[in-house]
Amino acid sequence: MNYPAIAKQLLEQLGGKDNLEALAHCATRLRLALKDDTIIDEAAVENIEGVKGQFKVAGQYQIIFGSGTVNKVHAELAKLTGMSEMSTKDVASAGAQKQNIAQRAVKGLADIFMPIIPAIVAGGLLMGIYNVFTAKGLFIDNASIIDIYPGLADLANMLNTFANAPFVFLPVLLAFSASKKFGGNPFLGAALGMLMVHPDLLSGWGFGSAAVHGNIPTWNIMGFEIQKVGYQGSVLPVLVSCFILAKVENTLRRFVPSMLDNLVTPLFSILFTGFITFTLVGPITRDAGFLLGDGLTWMYDHAGFVGGGIMGFLYAPFVITGMHNSFIAVETQLLADVAKTGGTFIFPIAAMSNVAQGAAALAVAFTTKDKKMKGIALPSGVTALLGITEPAMFGVNLKLRYPFFAAIIGAAVASAFITLYKVKALALGTAGIPGIISIVPDKISYYVIGMIIAITISFIATVLLGMRQSIKVSKKATA
Repeated sequence: MNYPAIAKQLLEQLGGKDNLEALAHCATRLRLALKDDTIIDEAAVENIEGVKGQFKVAGQYQIIFGSGTVNKVHAELAKLTGMSEMSTKDVASAGAQKQNIAQRAVKGLADIFMPIIPAIVAGGLLMGIYNVFTAKGLFIDNASIIDIYPGLADLANMLNTFANAPFVFLPVLLAFSASKKFGGNPFLGAALGMLMVHPDLLSGWGFGSAAVHGNIPTWNIMGFEIQKVGYQGSVLPVLVSCFILAKVENTLRRFVPSMLDNLVTPLFSILFTGFITFTLVGPITRDAGFLLGDGLTWMYDHAGFVGGGIMGFLYAPFVITGMHNSFIAVETQLLADVAKTGGTFIFPIAAMSNVAQGAAALAVAFTTKDKKMKGIALPSGVTALLGITEPAMFGVNLKLRYPFFAAIIGAAVASAFITLYKVKALALGTAGIPGIISIVPDKISYYVIGMIIAITISFIATVLLGMRQSIKVSKKATA
């Protein structure tokens, strides 16, 4: 491939060097932030050698070249533009300026939660292993593994402790990440998170019972009572408190003399924010967070398979807008209170949507006569089955439209099925075939059947809709 020529052609179709604000690449895609993305000649870009797809998302314009190829195209394009030192963060930052308030809020949530997901995944998977030891009837009728082998009971208890740690101290992880995102000192944020789970406080999980019995402990400060309640497993109170902390810290730094900054700023930042957290922010946002999680759970529990089907139908459109990233906060809340919720129902529904998109792309690969489309659809379809849907969704299904509609139909039916059997996950993993390891053990079989339903319906519907599309095109041509 003539990479210098490809880069030159690409730059011309993008509107020239002056239209480019930021340039970087990931494993398979060229990521661009443009001043005006309406002047792109997308048809011409599509016909450039090596291009396997293109799409716009989060204020960015991304072009799929594939592993290996994208590095070389990027290198040549960087020579032409002088943008060799930029990273994907630079592109994301430039692209974010074009997003509306809602899109920025969703992206902000994703930026906060993405760094802590490995800890949440580890805790969830360990919880799954613990359930393998303790679930009755999973391997033995009416008995668990530790019932048969009592010597493994302490091993199971140890695993349970390991699994709970990320959720018990979730506010510390969240506060560190959120403070960094909001422009504050992440270590001050971590200190605030530690304050919110201090062992002297009533555990957040015991708050409901204490409220019912009327024995919530309080601080009595000159007749003003403040509840001594922790925020274990909470999300919204931590985010709001850290936002306030960052604003207070940065405001103080502008006015406090540099010689006193290291003493005065941390002291008053924690003192003021901690007081506001326990008196105002915490109680209000804790209830709001519970209402959000309880609302979705209520819909899942009471709307039955119809509610699950609707969520499955809408999940892929949410992915297009980026709104699916906001679900991370809800899922984290559900997983943090797994004893009450039983896990997250959103993850299995996301998995049904992802494998449905993959199946639709594979159907295109097996039926299309376009060699370039086949070359894109086959690998992207397999990738979507494994949980990464962007190449299949943007490079194939949305471009042709009918595979996308087939996929959301398959996802809706599969999601309705798994909702009927209350399939939930104990961890945030890869939402696709590998997601089996995240599912509550005694629901794995229903999860597998759900994936088979999603794949089968999406594949067949894509083939049928494709045949209908071909007939329409043939009639227009003969007319």
